[in-house]
Amino acid sequence: GNTRLGGDDLDARLVEYLLEQVTAANGGPLTMDASARARIREAAEAAKIRLSSETEVEVNLPFLAGAFSFNCEITRVKLEELCRAIVMKTREHCYRALTDAKLTPKELDQVILVGGQTRMPLVRQLVHEWFECADFEDARGNLRVGEEYHRASGPQLNTSVNPDEAVALGAAIQAEILSGGFQSLLLLDVTPLSLGIETFGGLMNVIIPRNTTIPVKAGEMFTTAVDHQKDVLIRVLQGERERARDNWRLGEFTLDFEAAPRGVARVGVQFEIDADGILHVLARDTRTGNEKIVAVKSAVDVDDQRVQAMVEESVEHAFEDLAARRWVESQLKARELVAAAKSGLEQYGVELDEVARLALATATAALEHEMNSEPAVTTNQDVERIKRLIAEVDAASQTLAEIIMDKTMEALLRKRGLIT
Repeated sequence: GNTRLGGDDLDARLVEYLLEQVTAANGGPLTMDASARARIREAAEAAKIRLSSETEVEVNLPFLAGAFSFNCEITRVKLEELCRAIVMKTREHCYRALTDAKLTPKELDQVILVGGQTRMPLVRQLVHEWFECADFEDARGNLRVGEEYHRASGPQLNTSVNPDEAVALGAAIQAEILSGGFQSLLLLDVTPLSLGIETFGGLMNVIIPRNTTIPVKAGEMFTTAVDHQKDVLIRVLQGERERARDNWRLGEFTLDFEAAPRGVARVGVQFEIDADGILHVLARDTRTGNEKIVAVKSAVDVDDQRVQAMVEESVEHAFEDLAARRWVESQLKARELVAAAKSGLEQYGVELDEVARLALATATAALEHEMNSEPAVTTNQDVERIKRLIAEVDAASQTLAEIIMDKTMEALLRKRGLIT
């Protein structure tokens, strides 16, 4: 989640609203000292807390500045209107946690609410909606602190834990585990961010997903993307973004192998994180057995703020990144298709009638232009446009593909002496 998001943000929003009301009541900006501003902040926090159990409170600040006194009423509805956007920031983090755990809301038994701000009815209402709990029977104004809601479908909202003590209790338990006091509990390290390598097209291919328990070993097989390639650059990345350039580069090295046509050479890449959190990367040419093993710096000991920033960026740019990945994948497919269409036209274009030849040449030129004009920010419309052009080239090349197939079969039969 966002470790910098909490009750203080809601307090600040309510203080901002009260300052607006003070200005309106005074008929203009009011000159206040630090003590007066502190009183407003204390009043805002107190009003927020009371509105968890009351539907309306009165803020009364006599002699706030000189002879000026301030008084106003705040309803729970108004507080929720002011704070809803802030509370909604936690929604993506809830869903991200479920995704990391490979779970759906209905697979959960309970959602335990901790942290003082979970006393706020709006928070409970939204958590209820996010995790598909049973509908509340009472109106929002009748929710009571400490009440537990039993599920009809989805998980139960559990408010039995003291929300202010939960973090302290958790820290104490972890300290006892680390000191050897709790033998029946195990504290596991996990990878804070995903680890992978850069693949053709500038995308990141994840090999070890974030939140994987260590020690761990995982690998994948890759092929070359260029004819007669003699080596491959293994660029190790850490992060949650789809494009390699948006993630952190941990290191890189080159593996040599025998030149071969595109797609023939096979390179196995294996990541292993030991108990100390050190990442070891192995790359092996499966044809010759030639391999390299490189130790990369700790993949676990990463500054919390940097991890938080990376996760927040991935959530913020999720749709943009997904569109970018789809565009790059479509672009790679387009390059292969354009190369095949041009080669086919050059060798067998004379076999096509003028209309078919012109249609294929026009579709190929349009696709080539599109694949070479990558947008600064990719959208789904960009992806759909290049996919549509790919489909048009596919359709226009059907006749040519049949001719090439016939010519290939004819050549094979002649070679075997079955026809003359």
